[in-house]
Amino acid sequence: MADQRPPRKHDAKPRATPPDPVAREAELAEWLRFEPEPPAIPCDPDARALLGRLGIEISAEEEQLLARYLGMLFAANERFNLTRIERDSAWSRHVVDSLTLLAPMAEMAQLTHGVDVGSGGGLPAIPLAIARRDIGWTLIEATGKKARFLDAVARKLGLQNVAVVQERAEKAARTSLRESFDVATSRAVGGLSELVVYSIPFLKVGGLMLAIKGERAAEEIAIAKQPLYELHAAVVGEIRTETNTIVAIEKQRKTPSKFP
Repeated sequence: MADQRPPRKHDAKPRATPPDPVAREAELAEWLRFEPEPPAIPCDPDARALLGRLGIEISAEEEQLLARYLGMLFAANERFNLTRIERDSAWSRHVVDSLTLLAPMAEMAQLTHGVDVGSGGGLPAIPLAIARRDIGWTLIEATGKKARFLDAVARKLGLQNVAVVQERAEKAARTSLRESFDVATSRAVGGLSELVVYSIPFLKVGGLMLAIKGERAAEEIAIAKQPLYELHAAVVGEIRTETNTIVAIEKQRKTPSKFP
């Protein structure tokens, strides 16, 4: 009869040694130096045609910086899963989509400071910071690895107009950043009813929130009616482009202290 006794303690497989957090941190820091830098993803003909149809003009230098950013984003995404991105559609789905915000921004009389809420992998913030170097951009991102990626990209590309704040938006809005910005941008950061609560407190009175949305923009605006009223903000435009719908919201009075 076979021995059916439970295995003795010393027969059990040894437990795996947990990874050394210090070593992992050092490895991440070394990787985020981007040396050697990942291959750039050049602008493809479809994206170039889309830029033309949308009337978006970028310089050769800006195009090169955007291509380098996409290369770093694609490489980091394979390691950290920062955002959904495919190389073949990276320019059209991400860069051009982000740059559609340039048009409503160009119509603003006062625009020197911008905040991007929930920056993730840097969209739309990094493309906007490349295209509008005259604006100081603050990127709010709660996740540590994402925030460090953003900081590494800004450093590698020489974007001195970018500052990264690793913090939840609702906490950051309780600091000196509150009511400090002319424009607040966002892309793929939850429903509008929640997003306005996180974004509006950062704006100066008269500032503009620009949210990139999809086909359900009108539905999201309807759901956000009450928080917009309580935040003293109002939708002043729905701009439909070939890639998205941009919801423009103006802050009309100071944000009540209960928000966010």
